[in-house]
Amino acid sequence: MRVLAVWGAVVAVLVGGGTAVAVGGPEADLAYHGAAAMSGGRVDVRFTPRNHGPAAVPDATVRLRWSEPLLNRQALPGGCARSAERVVLCRVEALAADGVGERVELRVRVRGVPSEVVLEIDTVWNGGTVDRNRENDRQRVLVLDSGDEYYF
Repeated sequence: MRVLAVWGAVVAVLVGGGTAVAVGGPEADLAYHGAAAMSGGRVDVRFTPRNHGPAAVPDATVRLRWSEPLLNRQALPGGCARSAERVVLCRVEALAADGVGERVELRVRVRGVPSEVVLEIDTVWNGGTVDRNRENDRQRVLVLDSGDEYYF
C-alpha cells in the first residue's frame, strides 16, 4: 500500500512536470534533518521529517536526488521507490502539527566509486497542504567518500 502511494506521487510529479506541491489548502511547514555518509560508492542516508504546522500533513513524499547515477538494482526500504536514474522517492507518514515523523533510513549504491556526490532532498507531495517556507524542506549536502557523516 505504501508503494502505491509513492507511485501516485511519482505520477503526479511526472504529469505536473516538477514539484507536486499544493497551492491552496491548510498551511503546514515541512522540514527534514539528518545525515549522509559515503564509502566506496555506498551512500547511507537517514533523516527525520518534522512538521512545524500550523496544520497537520495527511501524507507527504520526499525526493532524494543524487548527482551521480545509481546502480540499477537497489534494495530500498518499504515506502521508497526508484523513480529515475538518480532519484528515489520515499513516503512520509502523516505528520501532526508540530509533530515529528518516523526516521527514514536507506542505503543506495552509486555507479563507480566517485570521490563525492551531492544529495538534494525536497518535498514533492505534501498531502494537499501549503508550505510557504520551502527553505527548510529543501536540503542540499555535499557527501565526500570519506565515511564521515555530513549533517543537514
